Amino acid sequence: MRYWLFKSEPDVFSFDHLKARPKKTEPWNGVRNYQVRNFMRDDMKPGDLGFFYHSSCPEPGIPGVVEIVSEAKPDPTAFDKKSDYYDPKSDPDNPRWLLVDVAWKVDFKQFVSLAELREQEKLAEMLILRRGNRLSVTPVEKAHFNLICKLGGIDPKKL
Repeated sequence: MRYWLFKSEPDVFSFDHLKARPKKTEPWNGVRNYQVRNFMRDDMKPGDLGFFYHSSCPEPGIPGVVEIVSEAKPDPTAFDKKSDYYDPKSDPDNPRWLLVDVAWKVDFKQFVSLAELREQEKLAEMLILRRGNRLSVTPVEKAHFNLICKLGGIDPKKL
């Protein structure tokens, strides 16, 4: 199993939006970064877990955990001329952009803020905390995942 962090702006799509979706599941569409596309294509598998991270908001941080529930598949927004994520160079026969479906797994008992993450010396190497990191999805080490779950008030062994 691998672990991930999915960033989203809560005024665009939040953890609460995910929980309100049918089956508490949503395609993680609109990714237009090749490195993240490759994570989805090559590394993500159903059953992997991730953090839902609220970014670009007054208090960035993690409200809970999601589960990847599909293999990578073509992102239909790349072919939709009405979509903000339309890519005229993406070919349906050889799609350039992919997505995975994510599902709500559990709410943290306590929101884990970016400030709290930065206070944890053991998390110093986490990609989200590195200067200049702009990726919307990043891998997370198991030890980091376990620590953050504990900060959020849940036992990672019970996930």
